[in-house]
Amino acid sequence: MLALIESLAADQWSAQSLCGEWTVREVVAHHIGYDLLSGPELLTRMVTGRADPGPRSNRRRVAELSEASTDYLIDAYRGHLRPRGLAAGFGSRICLTDCMIHQQDIRRPLNLPRTIPAERIRPALNFATYAPPLRGAIRGRGVRLVADDLGWTFGRGPEVRGTGEAILLAMGGRTVVLDELQGPGRDRLARNLSALA
Repeated sequence: MLALIESLAADQWSAQSLCGEWTVREVVAHHIGYDLLSGPELLTRMVTGRADPGPRSNRRRVAELSEASTDYLIDAYRGHLRPRGLAAGFGSRICLTDCMIHQQDIRRPLNLPRTIPAERIRPALNFATYAPPLRGAIRGRGVRLVADDLGWTFGRGPEVRGTGEAILLAMGGRTVVLDELQGPGRDRLARNLSALA
C-alpha cells in the first residue's frame, strides 16, 4: 500500500475509488485513520460508540482527516508499517484483508493492476468469510464461492466462479466485480450484495 500511494500523481489522489462516494485520498485516510489514534483515544471512541466498524464512524474519521495533506498521509503510512491495535487482531488478518481490498478500491479505477500472491489472498479469503465488518458469509449466503485460480471454495448452493481477487472483493461488497464472476449463483450473489449495500 505504501509503494502504491507513494507513486500516485496529484490527480490520482482526487479520482473516484470503488469505495462508495470516497475519492482515493479518502480511502487512504480511512485506511490509516484509526492507526493514528492513541490507545486512550481509540478506547474513548469505542466506549462512546464513535469507533464501531460501521459506515457512520468511518465517515466521521475521514472527515477528521479531510485537511491532512497527502504528504502527511504518506508519512503516516511510513510510521505504521507493522499492524498494531485493532489492525493486528486475528494474527494481523484484519490488516491484511483490509489493505488488500482497499488497494483494489484504489488500483482498479486508476487502471493499476496488481497480481496478489496466492499465499496472501488465501488467508484473506478465509478471514473474509467470518470477519464481522465484511460479512462475507452473509454476502455469500446461498451460493458456493469458487476461486478458480486458487482452488478455494466456500459455502453451499449454486456456484459463483472467478478469481480469488474478484471473490474477495465481492465478499467485501464491491459489486463492480459481478461482471468478472460466472455461474448459476451469480444472480443470487448480486441480490445479496444489493441487499447489504
